[in-house]
Amino acid sequence: MNAPHPPKVAGIDPAVPTPAHTVAPAPPSPGADPSPDAAPALPVPTGPAPGTLLQDRLAGWVSDLTTLHELTERLSRTDALEPALQELLRAGSALVGARRGLVVLEPGDGLGPCTTIGLGLGRADLGHIETVPRGSLHGALLDTGAGTETVHADLFAEDGLDPRHREVAARLGYAASYALPLVTESAARLGAVVWLYDEPAEPDERRRHLIGLYVRHAAEHLARLLEVERTRARLATIAEELLPSRLPRVAGVQLAARHRTGPRGGGDWYDALPLPDAALGLSVGSVTGSGPSAVAAMGRLRASLRAYAVMEGEDPVAVLSDLELLLRLTEPARSATALFAYCEPALRKITLAGAGHSPPLLIGERRTEFAETSVSAPLGMLACWEAPSVEIQAEAGETVLLYTDGLLHRTGDPMDRAFARLHAAAASIPRTLRRDPGAVADHVLHTVLPDGLDTADSEEDVILLAARFD
Repeated sequence: MNAPHPPKVAGIDPAVPTPAHTVAPAPPSPGADPSPDAAPALPVPTGPAPGTLLQDRLAGWVSDLTTLHELTERLSRTDALEPALQELLRAGSALVGARRGLVVLEPGDGLGPCTTIGLGLGRADLGHIETVPRGSLHGALLDTGAGTETVHADLFAEDGLDPRHREVAARLGYAASYALPLVTESAARLGAVVWLYDEPAEPDERRRHLIGLYVRHAAEHLARLLEVERTRARLATIAEELLPSRLPRVAGVQLAARHRTGPRGGGDWYDALPLPDAALGLSVGSVTGSGPSAVAAMGRLRASLRAYAVMEGEDPVAVLSDLELLLRLTEPARSATALFAYCEPALRKITLAGAGHSPPLLIGERRTEFAETSVSAPLGMLACWEAPSVEIQAEAGETVLLYTDGLLHRTGDPMDRAFARLHAAAASIPRTLRRDPGAVADHVLHTVLPDGLDTADSEEDVILLAARFD
């Protein structure tokens, strides 16, 4: 492949067939007698009929616009960055006539996210391409965003090609490339997209026009998805920062937590707080609503509960009563569910109270059962507190599992079936996993929400807080 090759021009077959045209009139047969009144015969045209070229051109334009409309419609239906980038590569490869390609997402503002996705290229292939100096393949498009395209019609016949680029092209088996920048109308650079040809080739003028229109539309769509992705990431970061960065170490008990946040950010929380006299406070709860306001309300409510727990944690009813009063006075339009447990690990004794929250689950060798907590309305909806606290005596090796209602709601089942599914998942935990509260939480999470339901986008947050008593 070291010998120079004349560059090929990639063609595109029109999706709309060439229309049939009226043929020229046939000349009279040789044996026919001419009539004296007949008009003189006109010469038979030898070239295309008038208007044929215009009709062919119009048919081509209709075909191109139809194809472009279908491709942009498919792209617009994507609602996340990765599927959109994959669709961009597939549609672009059809438009430019290339079999392989890659798209590099590298926003010019430096805020990320940055990623590289390939079409017909494995992870090792992308790794090889990343070793090519940026300026040789598409680096100018990424570094400055200047220019409209980068064409290498015949890499092995090109003078001054970087040796590493030549080596990688030979190893991966591509002989030409065509690259375009991903730039929005506001001149914001998002990255670049490159298509690779197996043989020397380059797109013709028609293909370049179509791919240019498509990539401009794709860049605007990607910019919108990028903002959505960044907003989700910010909400997730804020929610995580408002929750414990690590769980405390308290003698006599092992702790583990699992948290799944919805795409809009939710108001579920958990907490584990060391208290005086070697005690431990555990809480889970959920604020109504979603989005930034719910996340902020969750942070305020959790911080207030910690303060009340330090002052009067041995009386869970008093803790939730104070929280109820605070919520009613400061945020009368919002309600919340909560469960607070005062644990004495040395005695394996748990005193808890709940407000509209699902009961905790006791998981041990000899029993798997829900704790019988008193029924109470959610916080913010109580006229007065009437539900007393309950005491639970855990046995050595038993795990108390606290959770939020999102674990049940994500199943899509009625609540009675969801509770039955949760109980069955807890009862099926293998003995080898029961000594590790993290393994207990993982088993319950993946059994109750199989097939990726635990990580799928949902309006419901999911929290599990497991405490195993020695």
